[in-house]
Amino acid sequence: MKVDNLFIRTFDTRQELGETAAKMMADKVRELLDVQQQVNIIFASAPSQNEFLATLAAEEDIAWERINAFHMDEYVGLSAEASQNFGNFLKVKLFDSVNPGSIFYINGNATDIDQECERYQDLLEKFPADIVCLGIGENGHIAFNDPHVADFNDPVLAKKVELDLASRNQQVNDKCFETLNDVPTDAITLTITALMKARFAYCMVPGTTKAEAVLNTVMQSISEEFPSTILRNHPNAVLFIDKDSSGKLGKVASYNRV
Repeated sequence: MKVDNLFIRTFDTRQELGETAAKMMADKVRELLDVQQQVNIIFASAPSQNEFLATLAAEEDIAWERINAFHMDEYVGLSAEASQNFGNFLKVKLFDSVNPGSIFYINGNATDIDQECERYQDLLEKFPADIVCLGIGENGHIAFNDPHVADFNDPVLAKKVELDLASRNQQVNDKCFETLNDVPTDAITLTITALMKARFAYCMVPGTTKAEAVLNTVMQSISEEFPSTILRNHPNAVLFIDKDSSGKLGKVASYNRV
């Protein structure tokens, strides 16, 4: 299925989704490494990415020492040692296994958050993203660009945002935090401008809790009210969904397996 520029692939299970997405992305990395010295990749940190990251970590014949790794968001004020820290998540799930040449972490505990955003923007400009691997939030956010802060023409590449209630509740729904009060209220996020600059985008969205977000991504008008709809404008994006996350699409379209 293709909606505007966005290719959509559906799978019976989240395991099949994650494995296929990882193998496709790995093939793209190898292809790029054949023609350029380094590849710059932005990774999402969320349970929705688990199967994708596990498969990617096991892929062979990737010259990880030539890869510069970024992550797309980080809580402000959360302990650097906390398991919910997004940098720690990626370290455990992927980076410790593959040892990228460079890993650029966002510091959510920086003394000057505005300066930290500028530092990360400078890195993104120095190492322009070749690939972004992302998910979609229950409220349609990509990275932490919730509807109330989403800007399709954001002039910066990283910024501090206040998380909306839906984003914070999702962290509890995903069992990342025990209660809403445990979830930080602020984060540093890459902007939609930064995400859309990546040459290739792989978006993995499994699970029943994402069914409404998938429906909106596919069917709503492209607008900041539904941030993930902007993926339909990306020239090289693939959305991977499973039987659960596609559940509300119903008879909207007839899916053809690619």
